[in-house]
Amino acid sequence: LGGCGAVSALNKAAIPLDAYELRAPSDMPQAGRSLNRALSIEPPTTSGALDTDRILVKPNPVQSLYLPDGRWASELPAMWQTMALRAFEDTGALSYVGRRPLGAVGDFALISEITDFQAELGDDDTATIRLRLTARLVRESDARVMARRVFSAAVPVEGTETLTLVNGFNVASDEVLAEMVAWGLQGMGLRLPAS
Repeated sequence: LGGCGAVSALNKAAIPLDAYELRAPSDMPQAGRSLNRALSIEPPTTSGALDTDRILVKPNPVQSLYLPDGRWASELPAMWQTMALRAFEDTGALSYVGRRPLGAVGDFALISEITDFQAELGDDDTATIRLRLTARLVRESDARVMARRVFSAAVPVEGTETLTLVNGFNVASDEVLAEMVAWGLQGMGLRLPAS
């Protein structure tokens, strides 16, 4: 009987999970002018529980689980890096935005750490999507940290279905990305118009 349980668990592990992808905000403000600046965006560092393509759920403060029927389309650091690239690029404010500097040394690098990116379940059929990220804008020429800021969002959602939770993650990500892009561009010398 023990062998049957192991085979059953393996069969469940082989079932493909639905993949979900978060996108950069579609309504980023357009810069009135472009800075002759190059920005490289590093993938954020994360803890072990977040360094995966699984969607983290916390039924209580000391327990971490993953959604059984869904995952991110790529691992969280890579997905977040892609969203940040798109968000900065969509403003039209910089001459270059990429994963690596154009030459041996670029102008600025965005280095970040995601410490919260989970759905926290409530007592009833509700949840709060919590996102917390620390960002540092680094001047590449001398590795000087030009600015540092913590960004956070807490988005309540009604329901705990996978798609409902993913939509909440999208709202939280949009909020943090919009704030981070405005902050980063200001640190490089350009203020975006209000959206």
